[in-house]
Amino acid sequence: MSAELDRFIRGIPKAELHLHIEGTLEPEMTFRLAAKHGVALKHASVEALRRAYDFSDLQSFLDLYYAGADVLRDEQDFRDLTRAYLERAHADGVVHAEIFFDPQTHTDRGVPFATAIDGIQGALVDGERELGISFRLIMCFLRHLSEDAAFGTLAQALPYRDRIAAVGLDSAERGHPPSKFARVFAEARKAGFLTVAHAGEEGPAAYVAEALDLLQVARIDHGVRSEEDPALCARLAREQVPLTVCPLSNLKLRVVESLADHNLKRLLDMGLCVTVNSDDPAYFGGYVAENYRATAAALGLGRDDITRLARNSFAASFLDPAAKRTWLERVDAYARA
Repeated sequence: MSAELDRFIRGIPKAELHLHIEGTLEPEMTFRLAAKHGVALKHASVEALRRAYDFSDLQSFLDLYYAGADVLRDEQDFRDLTRAYLERAHADGVVHAEIFFDPQTHTDRGVPFATAIDGIQGALVDGERELGISFRLIMCFLRHLSEDAAFGTLAQALPYRDRIAAVGLDSAERGHPPSKFARVFAEARKAGFLTVAHAGEEGPAAYVAEALDLLQVARIDHGVRSEEDPALCARLAREQVPLTVCPLSNLKLRVVESLADHNLKRLLDMGLCVTVNSDDPAYFGGYVAENYRATAAALGLGRDDITRLARNSFAASFLDPAAKRTWLERVDAYARA
């Protein structure tokens, strides 16, 4: 890749729409927080933990992900975690972030809902003031847990309705179709939450259709297996349902064998509203600019493709229409400069 294209990728304004804040927990912070709270870790060093990031599939990642989250204990931990992500995102040209958090990962081990959301929200407010990164917060239900557990989490979230823009669905996809949570999502929509869902990563294209029809989602997180169903792809293009694609995640979790095999460019050329995001960057080898760079190098993306992906990131966001227009104009101005 040319130095010019690298600078263009880093500098173009962009939104990140698929980012799990727990997935930004770098090994160095894991060890620092473990020492702070007296948590015994399985791995002896930062280097040993980083070497463990050799995943065979989604579940092998999740096992390590949930174990790592155990070091997050108090409000300051969540605040520090979120601030560290925002500083990296700022360096990558991110001006708006829509961040997932998994309250069940914390409440199930005795950390109060308020501890997590107060820490995350505090850092996001500071980041907007100091770094200029606007934000939306998205609460995800863990799909490997029960519908009843999701209903309980939704009840916990209602007092924080003014802080949470949307609800989502993540964790192990195989065997946990969106239909499992149709009633929970219906209640969430009644409460005024927007909805998104992970679908079509390891699960089939049929899960994408379920998320659209049963959960009535505004966008699909991942969605790369939609290509297996031409009619579904045509629908996604026609309705401009965004796909928040995470290329390095797909590579690390063996969804694709190499980035050269990734279907992002094909989906983009079919007219789908594809965006580029980092998912769980501490585990998958790169934050958002690195996802742009690696994908551009592997698929031969040029300035026009990068500009389209950046535009899509704002068009697909939950920003209000005026803010979207402002950022789309700034993307276009940057591309012309």
